Amino acid sequence: MERENIVVSKSIVFAIDIIAFCELLEKNKKFVVARQLLKSGTSIGANVHEAQNAESRADFIHKIKIAAKEVEETKYWLTLCEKAPSYPFDNMLKSKITELGLIIYKIVSSSKNNK
Repeated sequence: MERENIVVSKSIVFAIDIIAFCELLEKNKKFVVARQLLKSGTSIGANVHEAQNAESRADFIHKIKIAAKEVEETKYWLTLCEKAPSYPFDNMLKSKITELGLIIYKIVSSSKNNK
């Protein structure tokens, strides 16, 4: 039986949540932030998935590092939503991106250390 890959599972759930939140932003005519958040929030999972079939350890680390950068960009857009009075905000997304980021940063760190 194959073990569940936590980072893959959590990145999919997060992407689905981001899609729903971006639809809410678009309903509120917050198109620019919705587009940016949709791109960065779903790119995390895309890069995590690509890393699962990396050509080498270096390629794996590179793709996971890109996912980590997308985590930071997603945090930025969510922070804008949190701080801007006219924007909706979902605190659950902030918790989920923090957790996903910690997992991804740990993968980067342990992958570098195990060269």
